[in-house]
Amino acid sequence: MTTLKVHNIETAPEAAKPLLENSQKAYGMIPGLHGVLAASPELLKAYQELHQLFTETSFNNDELTVVWQTINVEHACHYCVPAHTGIAKMMKVDDAIIDALRNETPLADAKLEALRTLTLSITRNRGNVSQADLEAFYAAGYGEQQVLEIILGLSQKVISNYTNHIANTPVDEAFQKFAWSKK
Repeated sequence: MTTLKVHNIETAPEAAKPLLENSQKAYGMIPGLHGVLAASPELLKAYQELHQLFTETSFNNDELTVVWQTINVEHACHYCVPAHTGIAKMMKVDDAIIDALRNETPLADAKLEALRTLTLSITRNRGNVSQADLEAFYAAGYGEQQVLEIILGLSQKVISNYTNHIANTPVDEAFQKFAWSKK
């Protein structure tokens, strides 16, 4: 049951219409999440800008996916896990990485596993991570910049995951084949 309205360009507040038009151009559709966020044009704009900024960080496609999906799975987001599965496939992320993230199993690549581990620690502990967590992350080859970039990704995912929980956003048809639920 959807508890918040999923807007389209015709029903959205005036200030959200150009933002939804941008979504339509970028994705060939208006993702349901964007339709829900449109009720607050400021939140939709913030989400779109955070998404753009996060994709411009030092992380490659595998790393972006690790951060996004680690948070999505931890937050048990019924909408974002399938959506980011489809996005990861479009980004040509290896299926072994996608499956490990969805199934909460360790990643074979030690550096990606260090990224997953710190992302999970930041998410679960609301930023209160230990020095040992940071040292393990740095030992894997990451630095302070990447710690802060995880926080940027987390801020984007809090908007989407929390909104989807409240709205019970229907999973877009394009991503329904990647349906997921927390085990």
